[in-house]
Amino acid sequence: MPLTQTRPPLALYAAGLLIIAMALAGPIVQPANYHHFADARALFGIPNAADVLSNIGFLLAGVYGLALMWRARLRNAGFGLFCVSLLLTAFGSSWYHLAPDDARLVWDRLPIALACAGLLGAVVRQAYPRVTLVAPLAIFGALSVFWWAQTGDLRPYLLLQLAPLVLIPLLQWQSGASIGQRRAFGVAIFLYMLAKVFELGDLESFKVLGLVSGHTIKHLLAALAAVLIVRKCA
Repeated sequence: MPLTQTRPPLALYAAGLLIIAMALAGPIVQPANYHHFADARALFGIPNAADVLSNIGFLLAGVYGLALMWRARLRNAGFGLFCVSLLLTAFGSSWYHLAPDDARLVWDRLPIALACAGLLGAVVRQAYPRVTLVAPLAIFGALSVFWWAQTGDLRPYLLLQLAPLVLIPLLQWQSGASIGQRRAFGVAIFLYMLAKVFELGDLESFKVLGLVSGHTIKHLLAALAAVLIVRKCA
């Protein structure tokens, strides 16, 4: 009997708790100084060059993932969306960091939301082959960004970012995924969480390190996490 039929659906329970927690939290708004990044240095005429150019990591990760999928003849809509979204993140985030404001931030957050949707949908499909959630999750991801743009409330967007961190390990346990895959995802999740820490400490990191800011490090760590995922799963 498949493990998904013998183990309790902890991911389903966790998803319900996440949704309830976000609903009870009340509106979560963006900090007023969100667009003020520590490293505004220009390079070769590119403003905020470090935060712009560090997005090359997402471009490389996306190309690498699509190449692996092509070579393995892997047909998985979720992983395909994840890899394409990495490419879009490279361009969207670069566009945003050239002149940060809310209008440009939409095109930064949209591909990130789609990447989260694709990755979560892919792992759900692995755990439950008959369940296809990529399209609904992608629609939710797009709507979460436009909901924030219209209302200022980040809860749906943050829910979609948080969900893979919590649900993917549970889904992999549920389906009995290989130790190698679970380890790769575990390291990737750690790197992504570390990236968020550096993002929050953008200025402090820049003061300590001098050469690079926390936000630039965030880009590099998140791209490395993406490489680990596509290398093991695409």
